[in-house]
Amino acid sequence: MARLSFREQVLRVREDAIVASVNRLLAEKGFDLMTVDEVAADVGIAKASLYKHFPSKEALAAAAMVRLLEQTHSIVESQDAERAIDRLASVTRWALHLQIAGEMPSLPSQNSTLRAELLANKAYVDLLMEVSDRLGEWIVQAQADGDIDPALPPEVALYTIFARACDPVPAYLKAGGRYSDEQIVEWVLAVCMNGLRPRAAG
Repeated sequence: MARLSFREQVLRVREDAIVASVNRLLAEKGFDLMTVDEVAADVGIAKASLYKHFPSKEALAAAAMVRLLEQTHSIVESQDAERAIDRLASVTRWALHLQIAGEMPSLPSQNSTLRAELLANKAYVDLLMEVSDRLGEWIVQAQADGDIDPALPPEVALYTIFARACDPVPAYLKAGGRYSDEQIVEWVLAVCMNGLRPRAAG
């Protein structure tokens, strides 16, 4: 593997700083309220320099989402629990911890320019498909194991798990100051996973 030149190393470090800043600002403010000016000021570079790396606000958000999916993919691939339900719970727990730490980007559910940017980003689409496919396999296995209601379409379970990454409940409970982060994560996780379990025959 060829070594990067000093200039390439500087550019890589700067891009990493930009993406880290975007990730934090997206978590704090969301896509609509975050501005390119804020990102440039946070990183300590001129706005013109930032545009040399990322041509638009949408491109900045897409880079942050690719970084998040890279982390998610690594977490998914590292799961080694025997039961599929335990692997799903572990990934969900990780996402909740990330969110409660203020490190989960908050994106609008409907935004045509950002959606177009994300769907045009091959790295984003490929990672999203890989993560979704693996989680989907675990959901189907958990249904076969009797740990997730087999009457639920697998995509309902998948989207329920994905939704925990933007669940407002942890932030509300944390703001109240009465519970530890660990308590909040475990309670929200329990509500999520128990809601997917099979219903007792009545």
